Amino acid sequence: MKHWLMKSEPDTFSIDDLAKVGTEPWSGVRNFQARNFMRQMAVGDKVFFYHSSCAVPGVVGIATVASEAHPDPTQFQRKSDYFDEKSTREQPRWDLVDVAFERKLRRTITLDEIRQHDDDLGDFALTRRGNRLSVMPVTAAQWKRILALE
Repeated sequence: MKHWLMKSEPDTFSIDDLAKVGTEPWSGVRNFQARNFMRQMAVGDKVFFYHSSCAVPGVVGIATVASEAHPDPTQFQRKSDYFDEKSTREQPRWDLVDVAFERKLRRTITLDEIRQHDDDLGDFALTRRGNRLSVMPVTAAQWKRILALE
């Protein structure tokens, strides 16, 4: 089993939204590196659900990967913000995975708090300068350390 972190803006889709629907396709990723990470995911992998672009960004919950990567249908929908004219059904450029709600954390583990533990976390993509990826790997040691902050 691998571990991941996936970012979402809570005004767009929050951990509470995921709790309500249960399972949701993680659509709209339009960064090749983030897409490639989703292609490495397997059913059962654990995901930190991270609220970004908000007053207090941080890890707010845990989800589980509920499907293998498959084509993101929004890339084919002309009216979608995520439409990609270069993508075809025969050669789709963008994939997604479905994620299932597992639980909310007892409290938000803030980005500032995570940064305070940089020495314990090693080379963590979330705190790496200039990294804006919405999907990233988390090592087992990083996963355990962040959960210990809860």
